[in-house]
Amino acid sequence: MGVSAPPALWHPSPNFGPRRDGAAPDMVVLHYTAMASCAAARDRLCAPEHAVSSHYLVDRDGTVIQLVDEAQRAWHAGAGAWGPVTDVNSRSIGIELDNSGDIPFAAPLIDALRALLADILARRGIPPERVIGHSDMAPGRKRDPGPHFPWQSLARAGLAVWPTTAEPDPAPPAAAFVATPERQARLMAALTTFGYRGSQAMVVFDAFRQRFRPGAGAFDATDLQVAEDLAARFPVKPS
Repeated sequence: MGVSAPPALWHPSPNFGPRRDGAAPDMVVLHYTAMASCAAARDRLCAPEHAVSSHYLVDRDGTVIQLVDEAQRAWHAGAGAWGPVTDVNSRSIGIELDNSGDIPFAAPLIDALRALLADILARRGIPPERVIGHSDMAPGRKRDPGPHFPWQSLARAGLAVWPTTAEPDPAPPAAAFVATPERQARLMAALTTFGYRGSQAMVVFDAFRQRFRPGAGAFDATDLQVAEDLAARFPVKPS
Protein backbone atom coordinates (compact mmCIF):
# COMPACT_ATOMS: atom_id res chain seq x y z
CA MET A 1 0.00 0.00 0.00
CA GLY A 2 2.81 2.38 0.96
CA VAL A 3 0.84 5.62 1.15
CA SER A 4 1.17 7.89 4.17
CA ALA A 5 -2.12 8.62 5.87
CA PRO A 6 -3.25 12.24 5.56
CA PRO A 7 -3.02 14.21 8.80
CA ALA A 8 -6.41 14.22 10.49
CA LEU A 9 -7.94 17.30 12.07
CA TRP A 10 -9.18 16.45 15.56
CA HIS A 11 -12.80 17.48 16.20
CA PRO A 12 -14.01 15.34 19.10
CA SER A 13 -17.55 14.00 19.24
CA PRO A 14 -19.14 13.13 22.60
CA ASN A 15 -21.02 10.27 20.95
CA PHE A 16 -19.00 7.16 21.76
CA GLY A 17 -18.49 4.47 24.39
CA PRO A 18 -16.25 1.52 25.18
CA ARG A 19 -16.06 -1.39 22.76
CA ARG A 20 -18.04 -4.25 24.28
CA ASP A 21 -16.61 -7.51 25.59
CA GLY A 22 -13.04 -6.41 24.97
CA ALA A 23 -13.58 -6.28 21.19
CA ALA A 24 -10.96 -4.79 18.90
CA PRO A 25 -11.74 -3.40 15.45
CA ASP A 26 -11.26 -5.95 12.70
CA MET A 27 -13.36 -4.34 9.96
CA VAL A 28 -14.04 -0.95 8.41
CA VAL A 29 -17.51 0.29 7.46
CA LEU A 30 -17.88 3.01 4.81
CA HIS A 31 -20.79 5.46 4.70
CA TYR A 32 -21.91 8.52 2.77
CA THR A 33 -23.14 11.53 4.72
CA ALA A 34 -26.14 12.44 2.49
CA MET A 35 -25.97 15.99 3.83
CA ALA A 36 -25.54 19.40 2.23
CA SER A 37 -21.93 19.87 3.37
CA CYS A 38 -19.15 18.27 5.34
CA ALA A 39 -19.59 20.90 8.04
CA ALA A 40 -23.26 19.99 8.42
CA ALA A 41 -22.35 16.31 8.71
CA ARG A 42 -19.60 17.06 11.23
CA ASP A 43 -21.99 19.06 13.40
CA ARG A 44 -24.58 16.27 13.35
CA LEU A 45 -21.99 13.62 14.19
CA CYS A 46 -20.93 15.73 17.17
CA ALA A 47 -24.41 16.65 18.44
CA PRO A 48 -25.35 14.71 21.60
CA GLU A 49 -29.06 14.81 20.76
CA HIS A 50 -28.52 12.82 17.54
CA ALA A 51 -26.50 10.03 19.20
CA VAL A 52 -24.55 9.22 16.02
CA SER A 53 -20.85 9.44 15.23
CA SER A 54 -18.02 7.90 13.25
CA HIS A 55 -14.31 7.64 13.78
CA TYR A 56 -13.46 9.63 10.67
CA LEU A 57 -15.17 12.05 8.30
CA VAL A 58 -13.60 12.77 4.90
CA ASP A 59 -14.50 16.04 3.17
CA ARG A 60 -14.90 16.11 -0.58
CA ASP A 61 -11.80 18.34 -0.71
CA GLY A 62 -9.73 15.55 0.89
CA THR A 63 -9.62 16.90 4.43
CA VAL A 64 -9.76 14.11 7.01
CA ILE A 65 -11.44 14.84 10.35
CA GLN A 66 -11.17 12.46 13.29
CA LEU A 67 -14.18 12.51 15.60
CA VAL A 68 -13.69 9.46 17.83
CA ASP A 69 -10.53 7.68 18.97
CA GLU A 70 -10.16 4.29 17.23
CA ALA A 71 -9.98 2.57 20.61
CA GLN A 72 -13.56 3.67 21.34
CA ARG A 73 -16.89 2.43 19.97
CA ALA A 74 -18.38 5.02 17.61
CA TRP A 75 -22.11 4.91 16.83
CA HIS A 76 -22.21 4.59 13.06
CA ALA A 77 -23.42 1.11 12.11
CA GLY A 78 -26.63 0.45 14.05
CA ALA A 79 -28.63 -2.73 13.58
CA GLY A 80 -27.22 -5.29 11.18
CA ALA A 81 -24.58 -7.98 10.82
CA TRP A 82 -21.65 -9.14 8.76
CA GLY A 83 -21.05 -12.85 9.03
CA PRO A 84 -21.41 -13.79 12.71
CA VAL A 85 -20.75 -10.23 13.93
CA THR A 86 -23.94 -8.56 15.15
CA ASP A 87 -22.40 -5.73 17.20
CA VAL A 88 -20.67 -4.15 14.23
CA ASN A 89 -19.97 -0.92 16.12
CA SER A 90 -17.77 -2.78 18.61
CA ARG A 91 -15.82 -4.53 15.87
CA SER A 92 -15.37 -1.75 13.33
CA ILE A 93 -13.94 1.62 12.43
CA GLY A 94 -16.52 3.87 10.78
CA ILE A 95 -15.66 6.32 8.01
CA GLU A 96 -18.20 8.87 6.76
CA LEU A 97 -17.65 10.29 3.26
CA ASP A 98 -18.90 13.72 2.21
CA ASN A 99 -21.26 12.72 -0.61
CA SER A 100 -24.98 13.06 -1.27
CA GLY A 101 -25.32 9.48 -2.49
CA ASP A 102 -26.48 10.31 -6.01
CA ILE A 103 -23.30 11.79 -7.53
CA PRO A 104 -19.76 10.46 -8.14
CA PHE A 105 -17.30 10.80 -5.28
CA ALA A 106 -14.79 13.65 -5.58
CA ALA A 107 -11.27 12.60 -6.58
CA PRO A 108 -9.56 14.34 -3.60
CA LEU A 109 -11.90 12.50 -1.23
CA ILE A 110 -11.09 9.11 -2.77
CA ASP A 111 -7.36 9.85 -2.71
CA ALA A 112 -7.56 10.74 0.99
CA LEU A 113 -9.69 7.68 1.70
CA ARG A 114 -7.17 5.38 0.02
CA ALA A 115 -4.37 6.74 2.19
CA LEU A 116 -6.49 6.55 5.35
CA LEU A 117 -7.60 2.98 4.64
CA ALA A 118 -4.08 1.87 3.80
CA ASP A 119 -2.89 3.19 7.15
CA ILE A 120 -5.75 1.61 9.15
CA LEU A 121 -5.48 -1.78 7.47
CA ALA A 122 -1.70 -1.90 7.88
CA ARG A 123 -1.72 -0.83 11.53
CA ARG A 124 -4.55 -3.15 12.57
CA GLY A 125 -3.91 -6.11 10.29
CA ILE A 126 -7.36 -5.86 8.72
CA PRO A 127 -7.68 -7.77 5.42
CA PRO A 128 -9.32 -6.02 2.45
CA GLU A 129 -12.39 -8.29 2.54
CA ARG A 130 -13.25 -6.73 5.91
CA VAL A 131 -13.78 -3.32 4.30
CA ILE A 132 -17.52 -3.19 3.71
CA GLY A 133 -20.30 -0.72 3.05
CA HIS A 134 -23.09 0.21 5.44
CA SER A 135 -25.49 -1.37 2.93
CA ASP A 136 -23.55 -4.65 3.12
CA MET A 137 -24.18 -5.10 6.84
CA ALA A 138 -27.68 -3.58 6.86
CA PRO A 139 -29.36 -4.74 3.61
CA GLY A 140 -32.62 -2.94 2.93
CA ARG A 141 -32.13 -0.51 5.82
CA LYS A 142 -29.13 1.37 4.42
CA ARG A 143 -27.84 2.09 0.91
CA ASP A 144 -24.55 3.86 1.58
CA PRO A 145 -21.93 4.27 0.24
CA GLY A 146 -24.16 3.74 -2.81
CA PRO A 147 -23.80 2.72 -6.46
CA HIS A 148 -21.40 5.57 -7.30
CA PHE A 149 -18.75 4.40 -4.85
CA PRO A 150 -15.61 3.13 -6.68
CA TRP A 151 -15.22 -0.29 -5.05
CA GLN A 152 -13.24 -1.71 -7.96
CA SER A 153 -10.70 1.11 -7.73
CA LEU A 154 -10.18 0.40 -4.02
CA ALA A 155 -9.77 -3.29 -4.77
CA ARG A 156 -7.02 -2.57 -7.29
CA ALA A 157 -5.15 -0.82 -4.48
CA GLY A 158 -5.62 -3.80 -2.15
CA LEU A 159 -8.09 -1.92 0.05
CA ALA A 160 -11.26 -3.87 -0.76
CA VAL A 161 -12.21 -6.92 -2.80
CA TRP A 162 -13.61 -7.40 -6.27
CA PRO A 163 -14.67 -10.53 -8.15
CA THR A 164 -12.37 -12.04 -10.74
CA THR A 165 -15.46 -12.85 -12.82
CA ALA A 166 -16.80 -9.66 -14.34
CA GLU A 167 -18.65 -10.84 -17.47
CA PRO A 168 -21.07 -13.69 -18.18
CA ASP A 169 -19.74 -16.94 -19.59
CA PRO A 170 -20.21 -16.93 -23.39
CA ALA A 171 -22.17 -20.20 -23.19
CA PRO A 172 -24.98 -20.38 -22.39
CA PRO A 173 -25.95 -16.82 -23.37
CA ALA A 174 -27.19 -14.61 -20.51
CA ALA A 175 -30.60 -14.42 -22.23
CA ALA A 176 -30.98 -18.21 -21.87
CA PHE A 177 -30.35 -18.16 -18.13
CA VAL A 178 -33.24 -19.51 -16.05
CA ALA A 179 -33.43 -18.48 -12.39
CA THR A 180 -34.30 -21.92 -11.08
CA PRO A 181 -34.81 -22.53 -7.33
CA GLU A 182 -31.53 -24.45 -7.29
CA ARG A 183 -29.63 -21.50 -8.75
CA GLN A 184 -31.33 -19.08 -6.36
CA ALA A 185 -30.35 -21.31 -3.44
CA ARG A 186 -26.75 -21.42 -4.69
CA LEU A 187 -26.71 -17.63 -4.95
CA MET A 188 -27.94 -17.13 -1.38
CA ALA A 189 -25.55 -19.77 -0.04
CA ALA A 190 -22.64 -17.97 -1.71
CA LEU A 191 -23.70 -14.53 -0.45
CA THR A 192 -24.06 -15.90 3.08
CA THR A 193 -20.61 -17.49 2.89
CA PHE A 194 -19.18 -14.15 1.78
CA GLY A 195 -20.79 -12.37 4.76
CA TYR A 196 -24.25 -11.06 3.89
CA ARG A 197 -27.04 -11.66 6.39
CA GLY A 198 -30.78 -11.17 6.10
CA SER A 199 -34.02 -13.11 6.04
CA GLN A 200 -35.30 -11.65 2.76
CA ALA A 201 -33.45 -12.96 -0.28
CA MET A 202 -34.35 -10.04 -2.55
CA VAL A 203 -33.12 -7.50 0.00
CA VAL A 204 -29.77 -9.28 0.33
CA PHE A 205 -29.53 -9.64 -3.46
CA ASP A 206 -30.18 -5.91 -3.88
CA ALA A 207 -27.34 -5.04 -1.48
CA PHE A 208 -24.97 -7.37 -3.34
CA ARG A 209 -26.01 -5.93 -6.70
CA GLN A 210 -25.61 -2.33 -5.55
CA ARG A 211 -21.99 -2.98 -4.66
CA PHE A 212 -20.84 -5.34 -7.38
CA ARG A 213 -23.21 -4.88 -10.36
CA PRO A 214 -25.17 -1.61 -10.00
CA GLY A 215 -27.73 -1.07 -12.75
CA ALA A 216 -27.84 -4.68 -13.95
CA GLY A 217 -31.17 -6.29 -14.81
CA ALA A 218 -32.72 -9.53 -13.58
CA PHE A 219 -30.78 -12.25 -11.78
CA ASP A 220 -28.47 -13.83 -14.34
CA ALA A 221 -25.46 -16.12 -14.75
CA THR A 222 -23.00 -13.36 -13.89
CA ASP A 223 -24.57 -12.89 -10.46
CA LEU A 224 -24.02 -16.54 -9.67
CA GLN A 225 -20.46 -16.49 -11.00
CA VAL A 226 -19.59 -13.34 -9.03
CA ALA A 227 -21.19 -14.54 -5.77
CA GLU A 228 -19.53 -17.95 -5.90
CA ASP A 229 -16.17 -16.40 -6.78
CA LEU A 230 -16.37 -14.08 -3.76
CA ALA A 231 -17.48 -16.91 -1.49
CA ALA A 232 -14.65 -19.16 -2.62
CA ARG A 233 -11.93 -16.53 -2.19
CA PHE A 234 -13.25 -14.60 0.82
CA PRO A 235 -15.38 -16.83 3.07
CA VAL A 236 -16.33 -14.97 6.22
CA LYS A 237 -14.63 -16.23 9.36
CA PRO A 238 -16.88 -18.10 11.81
CA SER A 239 -16.06 -15.81 14.72
